[in-house]
Amino acid sequence: MELLFLIAGLGNPGAEYARSRHNAGFLLVEHLAARWQVEWNLARRFHARVARFSHQGRAGWLCQPQTYMNASGVAVAAVARFYRVPPERLLVVVDDADLPLGMVRLRPEGGSGGHHGLESVEKELGSRGYARLRLGIGRQPGQREITGHVLGGFSAEEWPRFVPVLEHAAAAVECWLTEGIQTAMNRFNRAVTAPEQRQAE
Repeated sequence: MELLFLIAGLGNPGAEYARSRHNAGFLLVEHLAARWQVEWNLARRFHARVARFSHQGRAGWLCQPQTYMNASGVAVAAVARFYRVPPERLLVVVDDADLPLGMVRLRPEGGSGGHHGLESVEKELGSRGYARLRLGIGRQPGQREITGHVLGGFSAEEWPRFVPVLEHAAAAVECWLTEGIQTAMNRFNRAVTAPEQRQAE
């Protein structure tokens, strides 16, 4: 039987959230779908958009839960169970306000760090033993309440800095698929410098 992988990018459905910081996970799996030239389909039974992929001998599904962030685990668990994807072949991609904009951090397992999407995945799967890829979105200096910042869109200054993160993180996902989590962590866990910053340095 073919061993399938599942890459779930978390976010909120709807045009109003399309480029919000909280939708960093959605943005990455959309970037991967374009990179791998695969098409999305709405799978109502999973409450998710899914796209079948094949990359360098690895196959599986990209997933965008349509359940809103706080219930992401309902969709992720439904897809994982139907296709018999165990936690060790699951990668969940999320935004992280505790990491500065441009930082990419891959981990093999762990807690939610207060991220409601990861809390939901852990609850529905009954496991913390899945890989997670955190994309830094930063915080507003001096602001304790971050809801507005997280749900807001990337600013005109932030977006050009985030675009290279998508390319870097996509390469990290491909490395995770083909070479494993440790190699991907060693190679890709770092801050990504936008081209404009490199030219200024």
